[in-house]
Amino acid sequence: MQRTDEPPGRARDDELLRRYARTRDPLLRDQLFERWMPLARQLTRRYGRSNEPFEDLLQVASIGLVKALQGFDPERGRAFSSYAVPTIMGELKRHFRDRTWSVRMPRSLQELAMRVDGARDRLSSELGRSPSVTELARACDTTEEEVLEALQAGDAYHATSLDAFRSDDDEDGFSLSDALGEDDEGFRLAEHRALLTTVLTALDDRDREILRLRFEEDLTQQEIAKLVGVSQMQVSRLLRRALNVLRGAAERSPERTAAVA
Repeated sequence: MQRTDEPPGRARDDELLRRYARTRDPLLRDQLFERWMPLARQLTRRYGRSNEPFEDLLQVASIGLVKALQGFDPERGRAFSSYAVPTIMGELKRHFRDRTWSVRMPRSLQELAMRVDGARDRLSSELGRSPSVTELARACDTTEEEVLEALQAGDAYHATSLDAFRSDDDEDGFSLSDALGEDDEGFRLAEHRALLTTVLTALDDRDREILRLRFEEDLTQQEIAKLVGVSQMQVSRLLRRALNVLRGAAERSPERTAAVA
């Protein structure tokens, strides 16, 4: 009976593999790739339950197939499938280990999380219920603490969109982002007012009044000059001096230091 993991024409394939190993002819490589692509597709289907698109996984398996064709040595006397299957599977597992985690985890923890996940599926099928942490630790030959850490790490495999609804039966249209807090501008304004109150004491009454007329009443320098009884040039000079005094006082103020900290 012919093996299901090898295409028809085993002798023909062996001859093509020997020729490719000898010549590295890209046309032969492409021909072998097409002949063995059903094997890569078959291995990809093992991950059909994952959230990764099938076509993306098939591309990963295709890379594994190319690596198998390039690394296979027909002189060793082993079947190509026995070399290609672990090569392709290794590429798929590496993809899941390195590319599909939303939050980066240590490689050892990623691998343990995938082992625990596989053991949980297997034991759930065998026991007809969810396995306990003790049963998972026994199946994975590890400690219960490491199993708990792996289960927690598994939550980092896929991130939840902030646009997703807060629950499946949420009919009010509120998403997770609606539950997030935001900066209250009022706190910053309160800090600025407290700082301004403190540094204004560094000015005399006339300078404070000129600043009030300019920045609170929004008067022009010419209008301020008429009210205060000085020239417009003097108003400009007094404003610059007052602002420099305030800037220096603000730099030395404990309130500013606390606000920055």
